[in-house]
Amino acid sequence: MIDARTALIVVDVQNDFCPGGSLAVAGGNEVVPLVNELGKRFATIVLTQDWHPAGHSSFASSHPGKSPFETIAMPYGAQVLWPDHCVQGGAGAAFHPGLDLTMAQAVIRKGCRREVDSYSGFVEADRTTPTGLGGYLRERGIARVAVVGLATDFCVNWTAQDAVRHGFETVVIEEACRAIDLDGSLDRAWAEMTALGVRRARLADLAG
Repeated sequence: MIDARTALIVVDVQNDFCPGGSLAVAGGNEVVPLVNELGKRFATIVLTQDWHPAGHSSFASSHPGKSPFETIAMPYGAQVLWPDHCVQGGAGAAFHPGLDLTMAQAVIRKGCRREVDSYSGFVEADRTTPTGLGGYLRERGIARVAVVGLATDFCVNWTAQDAVRHGFETVVIEEACRAIDLDGSLDRAWAEMTALGVRRARLADLAG
């Protein structure tokens, strides 16, 4: 149900995650018109934005001898190394130019600390540092969230799981997401989300 207590969380629909970007998700641009239409149905919209300083610890280029998509151990756990992406103030970090959500009330920037990554819109990868999104939504009287964006198996997945942990009824709208699917990560993500109580829905399932 979409009502005044339901928020739309739009995850990382940024140039670097769309075709032509440094960490392009296949078909990432295809979510843009769907998200724009969804935005017309929600009174509360929050955008998350990957926002890394140059030389971020999640970049393979910051680790001599390592290549993108290798995994290393970080103090907070396993970390996939990525191509440089969404560098603060760069064109790749900007929202996709077709995204038309001028009515959105908040932008949550994440991954801003050089030494810690942040897939989730709620809590950084150290699992202790909040972004403030949970408190923002509670103060707005939100009880339910619908999560869309990029990528299903990483930032959408972690954001949806943390939404549940913060006490929000959570649905991921499948058609309005796209995945990287790194070594089976998409199937694992759906299994993790389902086990935690995230509902997997399609646009046709939404009412209100």
